[in-house]
Amino acid sequence: MEKKSNWQEYKAVLDEQKIAKLYHFTDRDNLESIIKNGGLYSWMDCERKGIKIAKPGGGSLSRQLDSGRNLEDYVRVSFTTQHPMMFVAMKDGRISNPVVLEIDPEVILWKGTCYSDMNATTHKIRPNIGEGISDFKKIHFQSVKAHKHFDLPEEEQPYFQAEILVKNFIPLEYIKNIGNFGIPIPSKPKELQIKNPYTAQITRNTPTAFIFMVDQSVSMKRMTNLYGEQISLADAVARIVNKQIFDLVLRCVKMDEIRHYYDIAVIGYGHEVYSGWNGTLSGRDFVSPEEIKNNPYKKIIVREEVKTRKGTQIKEIEKNQWLEARCNGHRTHVHKAFNKAKSLLDKWMIEHHDKDCYPPTIINITDGQFTDITREQLIQQANELKSMFTNDGNVLLWNIHITPNGTEQILLPTGKTELMGDKYSELLFDMSSLLPERYNADIETKLNICAGNVRHVAMSVNADTSRLIQLMDIGTPTNISQNQ
Repeated sequence: MEKKSNWQEYKAVLDEQKIAKLYHFTDRDNLESIIKNGGLYSWMDCERKGIKIAKPGGGSLSRQLDSGRNLEDYVRVSFTTQHPMMFVAMKDGRISNPVVLEIDPEVILWKGTCYSDMNATTHKIRPNIGEGISDFKKIHFQSVKAHKHFDLPEEEQPYFQAEILVKNFIPLEYIKNIGNFGIPIPSKPKELQIKNPYTAQITRNTPTAFIFMVDQSVSMKRMTNLYGEQISLADAVARIVNKQIFDLVLRCVKMDEIRHYYDIAVIGYGHEVYSGWNGTLSGRDFVSPEEIKNNPYKKIIVREEVKTRKGTQIKEIEKNQWLEARCNGHRTHVHKAFNKAKSLLDKWMIEHHDKDCYPPTIINITDGQFTDITREQLIQQANELKSMFTNDGNVLLWNIHITPNGTEQILLPTGKTELMGDKYSELLFDMSSLLPERYNADIETKLNICAGNVRHVAMSVNADTSRLIQLMDIGTPTNISQNQ
């Protein structure tokens, strides 16, 4: 690509500011087209070439604003992985599984590249847009290096969204992490071999992670029925989560060893947020399957469905417990629990960066009556979690809505209209992940729901406890390698 005549001046600024990467967000469903067509095109160039964008990040208003400022021929690149417009696109439903492409900062040096000191189409403040070195130097580099725009003073927040506007096209070789998503890059871009997401083998070298978030506020004292036994919601949820933990550990037992296929964390929340582990594991975050098996908190006798030669029967059996039932918090600060989950996953993602790991799964079990946070803030937090990704796919966020109010149970809805106007269910729907199509086979066989080609949302409402256990089995991947 042809560089500007004075490209060394731009390079000097890059070196001084230690800018090693630029970023462009898109949906995972767009990766096939990006690879097939040899790189990133502006939306106008896509129209000219007949390239269909499966899930465009910008809507019709965005394109109108681009056209109003003659920006329709530019690929827009930023300095941040936490771009506010990515979360707007998620909230509006334009994208559901975002990935962040790492762009070689050499694009800054190219002839025709322009620079904007904030979002180039904002109208609240007039941005400075130009292709000269003076325009490039007007970028507030300290502001673009912040983790989030909320970390900045209000007057500096617009400058967090500074943009590099690359004319027409960014070739694949300048997308530094394009080979990290499990899709082979062929020698000729048109000859694409696609690798489906959420298919990575779970091995000791490529493990996955589970985070159980459990509402333990005072409202969980209400009663429910579990296999004919009247117990509190807190007790029912504790038993279900303990069973899932036991089943996860059991999948890791191979011959005489317990293999480290998973990292598992339990977060309890009410007024405060804390580790849900008890006994020897108390206070721990992620724990290995071997540690879990060797450190049960206690054993209790529970009623459970057991398969026998005579069919399924309810029997009393002894079970290990790691999570204790609690319902003593008069507030439900789920936002604190999401912050804790985000902190755990930030560290986990760094440790497993560049590995082909099945993405982590978060299972949040709650009555949905959250306090001290707005709907918009909660959806933002959920979207931040769902925007995290491994090479194999985005983090999957499940929300299990339990409230014994006698309403009809809803499993894996495909649209918000199925929720019959319940505001708590609708909020959890908006917070939940859109499940990949590969889950449809399990949905049909385990839940007897005709899935077809419809995409389901990872949530349930008022599922009876036996169905809830089946639902959580669907949320725990079974593609474990038998040899690794």
